[in-house]
Amino acid sequence: MPVQVKASLWFLICSFLQKGISTVSTPIFTRLLSTAEYGQYNVFNSWLGIITIFVTLNLSAGVYTQGLVKFDKDNKILSSSLQGLTLFSVVVWTVVYLLFRNFWNRIFLLTTVQMLAMLAMIWTTAVFSFWASEQRVEYKYRTLVIVTLLVSLAKPIIGVIFVINADDKVTARILGLVLAELIGYTWTFFDQIKKGKRLYSKKYWLYALGFNLPLVPHYLSQVVLSSADRIMIRDMISADAAGIYSLAYSISLLMTLFNTALMQTISPWIYQKIKAKRIKDIANVAYTTLIMLAFLNLFLILLAPEVVAIFAPAAYYEAIYVIPPVAMSVYFMYAYDLFAKFAFYYEKTKFVMVASVIGAVLNIILNYIFIGMFGYQAAGYTTLACYMIYSVGHYYFMNKVCDQFCDGERPYDLKKILMITIPFLMTGLIFLGTYSYPVIRYGIVVVALIIVLIKRKTIIGIIKNLMKMRKA
Repeated sequence: MPVQVKASLWFLICSFLQKGISTVSTPIFTRLLSTAEYGQYNVFNSWLGIITIFVTLNLSAGVYTQGLVKFDKDNKILSSSLQGLTLFSVVVWTVVYLLFRNFWNRIFLLTTVQMLAMLAMIWTTAVFSFWASEQRVEYKYRTLVIVTLLVSLAKPIIGVIFVINADDKVTARILGLVLAELIGYTWTFFDQIKKGKRLYSKKYWLYALGFNLPLVPHYLSQVVLSSADRIMIRDMISADAAGIYSLAYSISLLMTLFNTALMQTISPWIYQKIKAKRIKDIANVAYTTLIMLAFLNLFLILLAPEVVAIFAPAAYYEAIYVIPPVAMSVYFMYAYDLFAKFAFYYEKTKFVMVASVIGAVLNIILNYIFIGMFGYQAAGYTTLACYMIYSVGHYYFMNKVCDQFCDGERPYDLKKILMITIPFLMTGLIFLGTYSYPVIRYGIVVVALIIVLIKRKTIIGIIKNLMKMRKA
């Protein structure tokens, strides 16, 4: 098997390991924590996502991955210098927090220990992201898989030990994560610094800041779209409601494992096609992956009652009604990424920012209106509506970029995308209506499994083709 194909396969496995083990451990923690404690822990994670944008500017995301391709002959210095820039930013923000910690604690409703743990996690996560991205670009999968597996297993194990032996179970859960990441990830920082030998590079610091600063509203909007609802539910209703909603959201985000795995596999290939001005080659792969994700999300929607029963005790049962809209949102999260690739490649970050900010602001407004009117379950539908608008915005700006840089050639046929999307949405809502009729649901599951069995060779062929894309 060629190294590119083998690496792609292991990167897929790696993505599942990193997030999958954490998600599978959810049933343990929903039973160790009350709904209020589970809600508070997820609100911490929501703030973690938001504050990460300000502290790190998401330097380990788009600009770094693109930079590894663009500055391939100088990528060791690029890596070490961006590690240095991230460290500098984390230190500065930590000093700002410590000087005014009482103020920040009141704003976020978190303790000093929780806030310092958050800053440590922001650094360790960024450190590992830099290193992992470099491993993917260079097809070095062995060490990445080992580190991912060990840390992914350590997080829930240490977390369970800490939570069982603590009175403040929320803080114990957080400290378990921090300890696992500090032990498992810190060495990757020194590995890249040793190879690049430079914490500071004026060229790459300015390049990274110039590229990512305009994207801060975009990255922040992404986090707001995925996190604001839990914070607003806690403040507008209760921590218990936030806990139930968070469980539904976490279960639905199981499907983002497939999003991440597919996108990490095809992203370098897409950028290569854009660079070669062969954007029409992208369409069939995009349609195929959209259909795959549509079926996977529909399967989760169909089995939502059983999945919730496995993941949590009866107190969380109402979460089943939140899963369908959030699971359908996952489809649009992937679609947006397909569209946004063109704006990222041609550095039209203002387009990305505008589409993202519109989606995030609308999400906050709709949450405020409909959570107050219909309760926390409404947040699932506002999330779906906003991700749909989010995707439409990025599709529009993608076409503008293609008109400017691709000689007017556009990669996707809107009719084909709608032919996939509309039946997906309609079927998801129909499946929601079967929750009170288990016989009908189980019948649909059996039919779906039979179809998968009959079409197994086709499905396997599609997966193999996706694995080969990095080689191409």
